Amino acid sequence: MQLYQHSISKPPLSPLAVVFPIVWSILFVLMGIGAARVSLAPPSQARSWGLNLFVIQLAVNFLWSPLFFNAQAFGLAFLWLVLLLGLVLGMILLFRKVDTLAAWIQIPYLLWLAFAGYLNLGVWYLNK
Repeated sequence: MQLYQHSISKPPLSPLAVVFPIVWSILFVLMGIGAARVSLAPPSQARSWGLNLFVIQLAVNFLWSPLFFNAQAFGLAFLWLVLLLGLVLGMILLFRKVDTLAAWIQIPYLLWLAFAGYLNLGVWYLNK
């Protein structure tokens, strides 16, 4: 059985494939440290909402990959990524009310998602 791979055109500034697991490993460590710091803070409404948003954004993050890679639904994946960006921004703002450092260490994640948005939008545009 021979497998065929559809060649996907990528936008400028697309990193090598080896970069993605390295960056995501670092980001997941930072996310975990931030969530741990918030979970160890005294109970508050901001803490509860922040941790709930943390779990929701993780689920949304997880579902982006099947949309983009498996279904190759690049437009829907881009919209999903915009949703994820909003959730992460909300999470950062709630984390900031609980633990400033926990919020600050999420900024690389937010920036990477913005870059991923550029890449996703570029792939969508180039592969219509």
